[in-house]
Amino acid sequence: MTSASPKKVVIVGHSERPEAPVVALQAVEWLRKHGHAPVAQEVDIRSLGLDVDLCTAADIASAELVLSIGGDGTMLRSVTMLNGAAVPVLGINVGLLGYLAEVEPEQLVSSLERFFAGDYEIEKRLVIDVEVEKNDKSRTTWRALNEASFEKERTGQTVRLAVSIDGARFTTFQADGLLVATPTGSTAYSLSARGPVVSPTLEAMLLTPLAPHMLFDRSLVLGPTETIRIDVDGSRSVGLAIDGQEVASLEGGESVTCSASDQPALFVRMQPQRFHQILKAKFGLADR
Repeated sequence: MTSASPKKVVIVGHSERPEAPVVALQAVEWLRKHGHAPVAQEVDIRSLGLDVDLCTAADIASAELVLSIGGDGTMLRSVTMLNGAAVPVLGINVGLLGYLAEVEPEQLVSSLERFFAGDYEIEKRLVIDVEVEKNDKSRTTWRALNEASFEKERTGQTVRLAVSIDGARFTTFQADGLLVATPTGSTAYSLSARGPVVSPTLEAMLLTPLAPHMLFDRSLVLGPTETIRIDVDGSRSVGLAIDGQEVASLEGGESVTCSASDQPALFVRMQPQRFHQILKAKFGLADR
């Protein structure tokens, strides 16, 4: 009888959190002791001081688990790294109070034991596919767990962004920009733009203008089957960022299509997540 092949676990960590290398080393030791294969990308091997194998794209796509050691930003990086692969992410929180990473460092070993024993739940989070079509007809697609943000590239000017929903023209926003956010992203940039707070258990897309120079300044909450197309109208360029990372500069005539992905982000939960209680703690809301 042959033994099962080791299960790969990809380790991702926050390079600027001093606790992250300590937790990562503890995870590596536990995984090896129990017959699993910890791997990491070069950036994490270097920043966390890990002695593990370098992982390939194939390793990532076929991994049993991604162990994200940091805060919400590290969870975002983990989801981006997976690029739609159906691999669950377990967040170990060594940052400030966040919304995504739920396990504290002292719970690392017990959480790994429970995961490999099958004693956990998977929470699915909606992700947006963001497809850019340039004037030369080239197309590129990114995935956004929080939001796609469209913003003016020059101060003192607004931009014009023509919005269509399911192929029908809605309106042209003259504004500093637009956000297309997920429920997960409703407590990120969208919140700063006075967008609604939406439970992550819902599947929806939020369209919120940034400092609009027009009477209609409300957010739209759209269903997961609806498609948003944004066309750059005029000669002023627009920057596109995905989850806070700049990815493209858009010129007049270029467009972006946003739709709910059929490949959600998968988060390991050791207990039911009470989003409203995290929100309450985050904002210091008092009982009355």
